[in-house]
Amino acid sequence: MASDRPEILALIPARGGSKGVPRKNVLPMLGRPLIAWSIYHAQMSSHVTRIIVSTDDDEIAQVASKWGAEVPFKRPAEFAQDLSTDIEVFRHALQWLKDTEDYKPDLVVHLRPTGPARRIAKIDAAIEMMLEHPAADSLRSVSLATQTPYKMWFLDNEFMHPVVKLDSVKDSHSLPRQMLPKAYWQNGYVDITRPDTVLEKESMVGEHPLPYIIDEIVHDVDYPENIPDVEAALKAILDGNDELPAIPIEQDRFPV
Repeated sequence: MASDRPEILALIPARGGSKGVPRKNVLPMLGRPLIAWSIYHAQMSSHVTRIIVSTDDDEIAQVASKWGAEVPFKRPAEFAQDLSTDIEVFRHALQWLKDTEDYKPDLVVHLRPTGPARRIAKIDAAIEMMLEHPAADSLRSVSLATQTPYKMWFLDNEFMHPVVKLDSVKDSHSLPRQMLPKAYWQNGYVDITRPDTVLEKESMVGEHPLPYIIDEIVHDVDYPENIPDVEAALKAILDGNDELPAIPIEQDRFPV
């Protein structure tokens, strides 16, 4: 008898050529390789039904397999460069699974190994949000921006131009922050997409992405100096500490 349970694939991309922290995906982090934490999060999820690591690197593949993920293919080198994009990685993985296994999940959960300080309950809540919104093409985790883009500028030779402005307000960049629309930045905590969004719409988000708001500081291993903060945040979660720091919002220093 066919199961009514949705097929939820956790896809963990992990290339071997990281520059900021060499070999960071297999870097020890509180007793496990960094990538093992994302595998663990997927294993502990109430909804994830399959876990796949996409990598071009033999050592990462061996470590991922040891810690319980599938590595059914090797990512082509052209999709594992410094400037390779998420859409290239996900299109390759989903097309390979479709062509080779006739496998097409209902949802694909994107778990980046560089952000191991996650709460499993938040991953499950994000999946449930997507399942409750069939019209959504994707879900993207976001945080309230600590600096508003309405006060940011492009430099164009000797002059500047606002990054974004309110068309109905002259010099909207000079308004107090509290009078400007709230803006959110994508933080990589957990993202979800539908296979058709990737394969048919050629997009990671599509036309109708859901926001999933994360209200605590998100830590990533981008540089060696990030490691202590990431370990501390991960340890706090493992210790059951629900009092992780909230995102600080900068106050206007020169309100008008």
